[in-house]
Amino acid sequence: MSFTDLNADAGNISQQLESGNSRDRLRALVSLRDLSPDEAVPLILKVIDDENLQIRSMAVFALGLKHTEDCFPVLARILETENDYGIRADAAGALGYLQDNRAVEPLLRAFYEDTEWLVRFSAAVSLGNLGDVRAYDALIQALDSEETMLHQAAIAALGEVGDLRCVDRILRFAQSDDWLTRQRLAEALGHLNCDKSLSALNYLVKDSHPQVASAARYAIERLEAIK
Repeated sequence: MSFTDLNADAGNISQQLESGNSRDRLRALVSLRDLSPDEAVPLILKVIDDENLQIRSMAVFALGLKHTEDCFPVLARILETENDYGIRADAAGALGYLQDNRAVEPLLRAFYEDTEWLVRFSAAVSLGNLGDVRAYDALIQALDSEETMLHQAAIAALGEVGDLRCVDRILRFAQSDDWLTRQRLAEALGHLNCDKSLSALNYLVKDSHPQVASAARYAIERLEAIK
């Protein structure tokens, strides 16, 4: 496709995004996948506050995938001011894709202050994606949540952060009734290179659930390759 064709497509998409028909606007957002971030982001911003929740959700997600310098302040604003918790969760998730450590602070605020577990879950996942040690205390706190999915997100994120202080704290989930939590533990231990991790993985490799055992075997191989 030529540069002229891309410009023409961008112009058509821009017109569709101004359509009064929500289906047209949704189709236009889907079409943005073929444009570069520099071309796509100004168009996404046209519908970032759309009255249609599905369109807003898709636009927020798109900012995480087609990111430029303009995306961080927009997503941070949405995370802090949006009334719909689903959109706030979308913004928290999108911030993790930016690989911009400025996102740590708004994500931590959302984790500590937001009352919806889904937003806190998305914030925890994104903090893991960023791998910043400033998230350590918040992720450790998430281990005491009543929500199993928050445990899973926090364990995975602590593995990404890679601070060995967490090993003793996450090992209590080795006997969790939830197999996905045990799988997340095995995966996280594969990033935490110490004797306690290897010992726990040798236990988890005998787990009754095949996906847990498989994750543990892979993690052991990963740790052995690091040595």
